[in-house]
Amino acid sequence: MKMTLLTVGKTDVKWVKEGLELYSSRLVHYIPFSVSEIPELKNVSALSKDQIKEKEGELILKQVKPSDELILMDEHGKEFRSIEFADFIREKMTRSGKDIVFVIGGAYGFSKAVYDRAGSKMSLSKMTFSHQMVRTIFTEQLYRAFTIIKGEPYHHE
Repeated sequence: MKMTLLTVGKTDVKWVKEGLELYSSRLVHYIPFSVSEIPELKNVSALSKDQIKEKEGELILKQVKPSDELILMDEHGKEFRSIEFADFIREKMTRSGKDIVFVIGGAYGFSKAVYDRAGSKMSLSKMTFSHQMVRTIFTEQLYRAFTIIKGEPYHHE
């Protein structure tokens, strides 16, 4: 089993890249983990929001294998406390055995086809974060979940 964070667009924000690299390097001690970036679409000024979502959705679905568990980072998704997220991860790992792909979409969200393919949706907060920031915040929370699962002293409650 492995986990992937799939994102639409690359990041050029230095602290986001540094934070993502830090927590990604820590995560690989627990599970095979990778980050995959889908390049942003070019020449989108003539496209509607729905057309952009459709094109991004096609690129997302090309990256996902039929056997993958797809979890969308979505503002309407389930919110977890860190311990609840650790339980969610533990259950996914023990019950499904599938590779898990977490997806951070583009600025306009996901196409219907991506929503239809997804097994679940989760939200990091009721607040809205930039798609850049979510990469680091999510990866830290995934790392935190593994330290909770392993009983390590990173998380204090």
